[in-house]
Amino acid sequence: MSDSCGNSCNNTAQSTDQVTKVPDHGLVSTFEVTKMDCPSEESMIRMALENCQSLKAMDFDIPGRRLKVYHENGIEEIQQKLTNLNLGASLLETQQIDSEALTDAIRNASLEDSKEFKVLLWLLIINAVMFVIEFVVGVIAQSTGLLADSLDMFADAAVYATAIYAVGKSDQLKLKAAHLSGWLQVLLGLGALLEVLRRFIYGSDPVSTLMIGMGLIALVANVTCLMLIAKKKDSGAHMKASWIFSANDVIANTGVILAGVLVMITGSALPDLIIGLVIVAFVLNGARRILQIKS
Repeated sequence: MSDSCGNSCNNTAQSTDQVTKVPDHGLVSTFEVTKMDCPSEESMIRMALENCQSLKAMDFDIPGRRLKVYHENGIEEIQQKLTNLNLGASLLETQQIDSEALTDAIRNASLEDSKEFKVLLWLLIINAVMFVIEFVVGVIAQSTGLLADSLDMFADAAVYATAIYAVGKSDQLKLKAAHLSGWLQVLLGLGALLEVLRRFIYGSDPVSTLMIGMGLIALVANVTCLMLIAKKKDSGAHMKASWIFSANDVIANTGVILAGVLVMITGSALPDLIIGLVIVAFVLNGARRILQIKS
């Protein structure tokens, strides 16, 4: 899911100065970011660009994989930082806008950030708590599906927590924080992958009732996230993306429940191993993207 939760506040520290002192005109540059498909990538971009002196505001269209950057002066520094993220960013166009349009863009970004922060903070809390609970139950139930799904919760929470920590920090500290969350995901993901392989070789006996029960609880948690986002999912691209991100987590939860039902019906551990392998692949791919971030 991930929240993308704290990435909504990354522009807040700049907003006061930006609104009170706006130049006669500004620039808006539109980028295509081909690998920006969830709030995790938005969080990475916000962290990478936070300290750009010429940056004034950003407008994300994650479903359309577009990013509008409102700025002064040249685009070179912003373009270089986006390129270093390895998300397939390419500059489509740069246009000049008047001071009124620039002021409106800054003000709108600041207002949306403050409105969304509390919602996104709750998403962080829910994901962090569910990671701990689902991981413990996954160990007890001997279910790789639950273990992998808990890592998906961790991945979402880690991105949001990193974004919160990164506010106001130097580029070097932000990079270290992001890479730390990425390496934690890698270690946990590889651990889950080894567990899948170990249980495939030596056999396992997942407890289907615990799989189904915990899967339902995780499903309720992610549906709750959807309900929290529901009132704001049409307020901007970021919240739309958060809605999509949580909806994808619901699909993963449904997969765990289905695997539990198949384990119960067939008496085989194979459905649990397959769903665990699929979710681990998604977690490791997310970690790979984070570790590709450069200063």
